[in-house]
Amino acid sequence: MLRLPIIGVTACTKQVGLHPNHIVGDKYVRAVAVGAEALPLVIPALGELIDHDTLLASVDGLLFTGSPSNVEPHHYSGPASMPGTHHDIFRDATTLPLIRKAIDAGIPVLGICRGFQEMNVAFGGSLHQRVQEVAGMMDHREPADQPVEVQYAPRHTVRVQAGGVLAGLGLPDEIQVNSIHGQGVQRLAPGLRVEALAPDGLIEAFSVEGAPSFALGVQWHPEWQVRSNPNYLAIFQAFGEACRKRAGQR
Repeated sequence: MLRLPIIGVTACTKQVGLHPNHIVGDKYVRAVAVGAEALPLVIPALGELIDHDTLLASVDGLLFTGSPSNVEPHHYSGPASMPGTHHDIFRDATTLPLIRKAIDAGIPVLGICRGFQEMNVAFGGSLHQRVQEVAGMMDHREPADQPVEVQYAPRHTVRVQAGGVLAGLGLPDEIQVNSIHGQGVQRLAPGLRVEALAPDGLIEAFSVEGAPSFALGVQWHPEWQVRSNPNYLAIFQAFGEACRKRAGQR
């Protein structure tokens, strides 16, 4: 019997009582298990303590997750964050150097929300820190006073761009997605191809041009109840298939 592919899932740091912890949302590891049909392996946010070569030799794919924290703006030469903005320097130190190494090594990569933003920064792009304050942009944040089922419900359409990865998965020209983010792509990094756009023109998905394997970032959250939405599921199934191919090569 062929073994399940192993997908590394990035963790965040969180103080619980007196102790720092490494955490990842259930929805991400569950989507890897049931959507990608793979074994999730949590990657702690240990920065330089993680040897990238050893890690990349041990996994068949990497999922860069969403997070309550934002990438520190000095990584993209942005202005200082507003007071009270939550950052995670240990996650930055773990994920940002890892993204390009993983893609160059042919490791399938899927970035979601913060992970999508990390991919743009890692390739040299920049971020809007407060999209809702940018002229002409929608408020892409979730309604904070609503239950989680409402927060993750479809909020707006995205236009899938012809000839790209998403179109190749069979996604229609327009799909409905959830919207749970305050930051977004300001300047798209060189080497990234736009895959989907929000009605206000904000980039909602991109792929890595010339990547040797699956390399996709999405701003929305396809991991949410992944099996109930065929467009979300298609993304995870394609990611899982790329990871199975990688596992076979190993």
